[in-house]
Amino acid sequence: MKIIIINGPNLNLLGKREPDVYGNQDFESYFNMLKQQHPTIDLSYFQSNIEGELINKIQECGFEYEGIILNAAAYTHTSIGIGDAVKAVTTPVIEVHISNTFSRESFRHQSYISPHAKGVIIGLGLKSYELALYHFLNQ
Repeated sequence: MKIIIINGPNLNLLGKREPDVYGNQDFESYFNMLKQQHPTIDLSYFQSNIEGELINKIQECGFEYEGIILNAAAYTHTSIGIGDAVKAVTTPVIEVHISNTFSRESFRHQSYISPHAKGVIIGLGLKSYELALYHFLNQ
């Protein structure tokens, strides 16, 4: 089973950026823990601060993988292009967010991805990724 986690802008700063919102753990160590817990899954990770690179990665994996776990971060609320990429591919996508976007600024209440995602997990910290992964494992 091939699953990829795709993270958008500023998520490379997890563990340093706004720990009261995003926690103290960096994503690389969290990802390594996930890989150790699930050694039979071909689990990969991609992060970019550049919208076009995220679209390219969704398109690259979107017809071959069994699942995409996508945290487009701020692009969730601004990128019709990422929403269109999710709509265009056949691989199911679960949208995740570390923070509860509905308890934050009103512009974060809109998602261009949610209408095309298989599901959305919001506000459960890094555990959001794990829950998305469990969904793909138990389909």
